[in-house]
Amino acid sequence: MMKDQYRPREIEAAVQGAWTANGAFTAREDAARPKYYCLSMLPYPSGKLHMGHVRNYTIGDVITRRMRMRGYNVLQPMGWDAFGLPAENAAMQNGVPPAKWTYENIAYMREQLKALGFAIDWERELATCQPAYYKWNQWFFLRMREKGIAYKKTGVVNWDPVDQTVLANEQVIDGRGWRTGAEVEKREMPMYYLNITRYADELLDSLEGLDGWPERVKTMQANWIGKSEGAEIHFPLADNDGEDVIKVFTTRADTLMGATYVAVAPEHPLALKVAEKNSEVAKFIEESRKGGTTEAAIATQEKRGMPLGLEAEHPLTGEKLPVWVANYVLMNYGEGAVMAVPAHDERDFAFANKYGLPIRQVVACEDYDDKEWRDEYSDKQRTLVNSGKYDGLGFEQGTDAIAADLEQKGLGKKRVNFRLRDWGISRQRFWGCPIPLIHCGKCGEVAVPDNELPVKLPEDLVPDGSGNPLNKCAEFLDVKCPQCGGAAKRETDTMDTFVDSSWYFLRYTSSDNDGAMVDARADYWMPVDQYIGGIEHAILHLLYARFWTKVMRDLGLVQADEPFRNLLTQGMVLNHIFFRKEGAGRIEYLPPADVDVERNDKGEIVAAKRRSDGAPVEYGGIGTMSKSKLNGVDPQSMVEQYGADATRLFMMFAAPPEQTLEWSDTGIEGAWRFLKKVWQFAVDNEASIRAGGESFDWSRASDGLRAARREIHEALKQANADYERKQFNTVVSAAMKILNALPKQSAPEQAALVAEGFGILLRLLAPITPHVAQRLWSELGFGDDILDAAWPEHDEDALVSNVIELVVQVNGKLRGRVAVPAAADRAAIESAAMSDANVQRFVEGKTVRKVIVVPGKLVNVVVA
Repeated sequence: MMKDQYRPREIEAAVQGAWTANGAFTAREDAARPKYYCLSMLPYPSGKLHMGHVRNYTIGDVITRRMRMRGYNVLQPMGWDAFGLPAENAAMQNGVPPAKWTYENIAYMREQLKALGFAIDWERELATCQPAYYKWNQWFFLRMREKGIAYKKTGVVNWDPVDQTVLANEQVIDGRGWRTGAEVEKREMPMYYLNITRYADELLDSLEGLDGWPERVKTMQANWIGKSEGAEIHFPLADNDGEDVIKVFTTRADTLMGATYVAVAPEHPLALKVAEKNSEVAKFIEESRKGGTTEAAIATQEKRGMPLGLEAEHPLTGEKLPVWVANYVLMNYGEGAVMAVPAHDERDFAFANKYGLPIRQVVACEDYDDKEWRDEYSDKQRTLVNSGKYDGLGFEQGTDAIAADLEQKGLGKKRVNFRLRDWGISRQRFWGCPIPLIHCGKCGEVAVPDNELPVKLPEDLVPDGSGNPLNKCAEFLDVKCPQCGGAAKRETDTMDTFVDSSWYFLRYTSSDNDGAMVDARADYWMPVDQYIGGIEHAILHLLYARFWTKVMRDLGLVQADEPFRNLLTQGMVLNHIFFRKEGAGRIEYLPPADVDVERNDKGEIVAAKRRSDGAPVEYGGIGTMSKSKLNGVDPQSMVEQYGADATRLFMMFAAPPEQTLEWSDTGIEGAWRFLKKVWQFAVDNEASIRAGGESFDWSRASDGLRAARREIHEALKQANADYERKQFNTVVSAAMKILNALPKQSAPEQAALVAEGFGILLRLLAPITPHVAQRLWSELGFGDDILDAAWPEHDEDALVSNVIELVVQVNGKLRGRVAVPAAADRAAIESAAMSDANVQRFVEGKTVRKVIVVPGKLVNVVVA
């Protein structure tokens, strides 16, 4: 006998216990079944799950469970992106090693995930900070080094002088370190790089085959790779016998005759050489080191420069052009130098006007004004002027002609350039994967032998903010050279954490193999069939993962060309923001649960006050849930109050997966009430459901019973279409329609419909609310495990109606509706239409000229 009350915590604990005991989600390779690999981006173990995590993993879980019920062999693993700066910051604040903080957070978040009932194969769990995982980062780095893909060079980086570390471009805010607020410097440092540009063409071309990716993500990747067709042009340095040249790459070779100076980046070797003897140039270069290295930062800063006292020869005319060093020139684009054509480039135009440099128009523009920039000056659709033999040529013709002349002179050629730069992976931080190299005074840079991997990171060190503690740890630092046996030092730079997340999806397939990075199981599971994560990872993570997969392919480790067949970028979870301003402009944020609000008749918040003291607070609108703004909702509290199923149901029902979701306390309460209603229906109709399990001849059913069954199967058909489109909100709507279509207190002749309809309902809900679906499925005798049940498909015969509804018009205007038998002839249809009371009102006293019948759709009565 079923319990009368719906008790989610009791149900969920029992069902989860059974799953664990039965190893319900342990995945094994099975060549006899189609595979389905569903993966959500691995979380950073920050301490607690947030609702963004819950939404992300619920989407993946819904997909996973449905594919299993459709007969697929499914894999859904979980791991932790566990290295990185937040753990170091937490370690400094709390005086504990990053390892302790990280592993404690993992343990807590793992239990949170389990409480939500996700169908995860926990046997494959990994954490990127575990030596068993990062050993293979190190092993593969050495293989890439052997192939020339990993290499060392001096590069320009953002340096935080307080934290004593390199910062990513995203961590430089208004020229200052995001954490310390210190002025960031541009420094040249020896760094380890991965030659991703070797794969630029393939990374770009392969995007066309990713049909399961959102177009905007593919566009973002294509723009980041940034393929440009142009020309390499050599400007010989004057009075130097032509031995030294300044190379530039330009997409506007057609404007070469308008070049009036050459500008190089502050980090360009030529500028650095001049700076050795010129203190003013050295001072300018040092000042230019301050600020970010991003294109956006450089584009918005004031254009500054100074002459180097050198001249370069125009490659076609021989004219002497001054060479300048300028802060708007990027060292990491092209060759770190530009041919300046001020008349037709906005940056060059501003620079030339500032420093009084010549501006020479070579593209036809009416009323050209060399003091006020207009976008038409850079228009490629115009023809060349003041360019000698090239006059009258368009962009493509001019480029081809000039490139051909340059090539003939040995001073240039057509070339393709990429915006994409090689990936610098060195970080001067402690909590990351050690780079497996040793520096020996006699032998130079030496690889750590494979049999000595992993190079383990000490897990007991506590960073103090004074730089990388590995530099002070003799136990780690001091080693013997593997080649000569002499005293040597380990490399103390660690790898960028993007390395860790660039191949974890492959390691899941072979996570128990201690002797290889991956094995043949990777070829069974890869590529990932459905990948789920935030749009914020659309560029770097996905690009690096694609690159890493292609390198592993080329080294014979995997067969896959691309890691992710389908990609879903879920929307953010939003909530209300409340705050009040204190003295000195300080803002104090308040949790929405601590605030009472006043709304207008449109439901808009117009006033708010803090519950504890009644003092007014300001309303900051709707924004992404954030720890800093205190507007997050603890999933644990929702699970404890309403249950995991209600939490999952609300997250799927509130909005389509790719749209933002606005949190609503009443929304989750509504989800809980719906599940109570489902449970209560089962209690009230238990006998009918059990009795109705026998086969039933639906052709003998009453019209009313067939109509109700048709409504259920129409909802099922739509739900299956919505599942395929991953529109889970409308799947929930279909489930609600099915419940409403079922008789509430079924008579004996309705038992078959109740049993069939409720069985359909439970299976539709099983991916979304798996605990209550499983309990009711087994309690009502449908079967032992709903996961093993066949996925419901609509019955085409059920969709055939014995009665159809027709619209009735009088002179083309809607005047009524009539129900007629599906097999009714024209006379019967006309009779039914003319008998409708409302239609009679509009034809009374008038002459019926004709009656037009459109089969299955409408009747139009024409009167005069």
